[in-house]
Amino acid sequence: MATDPAGDRLAHYLRWRCTLDDPFVELDLGHGGLDAADVEALLPALRGGLAAMRALEGGAIANRDEQRMVGHFWLRAPGLAPSPAIEEEIVQTIAAIEAFAAAVHGGRLVPPEGGAFTKVVLCGIGGSALGPMLLGDVFGGPEAPMDLTVLDNTDPEGIDLALERVGSLADALVIVISKSGGTPETQNGMLEVERAVKQQGLAFAPRAVAVTTPGSKLHQRATDEGWVATFPMWDWVGGRTSITSAVGLLPGALLGMDLRAFLAGAAAMDDATRRDDVRRNPAAMLAAFWHHEGDGRGQRAMVVLPYKDRLLLLSRYLQQLVMESLGKQLDRSGRVVHQGLAVYGNKGSTDQHAYVQQLRDGVHDFFGLFVRVLRDRAAGHFEVAPGVTSGDYLDGFWQGTRAALFENGRRSATLSVDQLDERVLGALVALFERTVALYAELVDVNAFHQPGVEAGKKAAAVVLALQQRLLAALTDEAQGVRALAAAVGADAADCWPILRHLAANRPEVHAAAVHDPEQARFRRQ
Repeated sequence: MATDPAGDRLAHYLRWRCTLDDPFVELDLGHGGLDAADVEALLPALRGGLAAMRALEGGAIANRDEQRMVGHFWLRAPGLAPSPAIEEEIVQTIAAIEAFAAAVHGGRLVPPEGGAFTKVVLCGIGGSALGPMLLGDVFGGPEAPMDLTVLDNTDPEGIDLALERVGSLADALVIVISKSGGTPETQNGMLEVERAVKQQGLAFAPRAVAVTTPGSKLHQRATDEGWVATFPMWDWVGGRTSITSAVGLLPGALLGMDLRAFLAGAAAMDDATRRDDVRRNPAAMLAAFWHHEGDGRGQRAMVVLPYKDRLLLLSRYLQQLVMESLGKQLDRSGRVVHQGLAVYGNKGSTDQHAYVQQLRDGVHDFFGLFVRVLRDRAAGHFEVAPGVTSGDYLDGFWQGTRAALFENGRRSATLSVDQLDERVLGALVALFERTVALYAELVDVNAFHQPGVEAGKKAAAVVLALQQRLLAALTDEAQGVRALAAAVGADAADCWPILRHLAANRPEVHAAAVHDPEQARFRRQ
């Protein structure tokens, strides 16, 4: 690690900090282990990455698998869009979301049965759920005009529990977010909520809102049934970078978030991360730190440690953004590289009582990313000991944990902000989006496609098709696994888990010795 003359630690800190002034976001790499030679070695690649970002923002095709542009940066700076039509779509969508939220909050848009909308039930998956969930944690609470519940899985029991907590759906808006309209988890959640709405004697369409691609199956259904509103998703916005689109802006606005401030914070960070001076560019420096710590191979995981309860979901949000973007088998030349960067995390200081022991003394397979919020609470001052508040303890634990890790050769970066508001969160989101894109350039992978995700979806479809064949093959005569497999022309090992699940959940499917694949017998009543 580089040292400064006479061991001047303050000079070292000043040398390795990079800031955005408005909103204030500081990247402190003083405990990051980088030295001038490390940055110098990466300069050509980083400058190439910045040039690639300029091409991306200009409308270059980034997702070559689907011949798509990648334009989430335009969402907070519509004037950068490559055509007037796209610019106008973005501007109109933002205005429409603001008008919709104002109508709901002002009582001009109400449930058909009377009353007011005070809840939001959102059906989504991946970025279409994690972005809204993060916004819900940061901007929700007793003072928010609406409560947010997100259904982000196809677990029936999980859906039941979530809807039980919601209770009456008479005052609930239902937002369904799916680019294609055919995503199974989202579609299943929608159908489950629709069933619950109708069971309560309520109308579904007048409280349903779609966020989807124009012309999709979901868009068609919303149009045919007269849903209360539809907002667009575009094929040039990926799910993991959609939080500044209607995916995040709509639920955020309903929660009372100032969406213009959120977008302005993201735009300000975008400007800062376009700087050609790499040492002043926070995304370039953060990407250099990631590369250095993982030796350009993701050999160490990133542990995200936000010292703020409202940022608990940040690690999960970044898990998708980083791992789905960088986890690739092939580089752009088609060579097998198995790239990636694992992400996990909890929150400070809870993590001190969970896994910091291993971080400090165990296997050195990680680097840290701390997030520090200087303002402890909006109002009030309470001392838990003479001259000491709860927030003082929290900040002390951050400093102590960072120092303890550093003493044992465990490196970290720290992002510090004055307070957690819309502009700051927008800036943080934009910083990580740009860092991921730049890091992908350093390791020569395409950050904007996800063939592994699509492979899993296709495999699941094969399983469900086999399930249908097995159901058709069941009769009132008990049959073994091998006999049923032969009847449908499939491998018994593939049929066994399907048959066990059917027996556990379908009243018409009966089984004996269900935990022994050789002895089990299945029949249909």
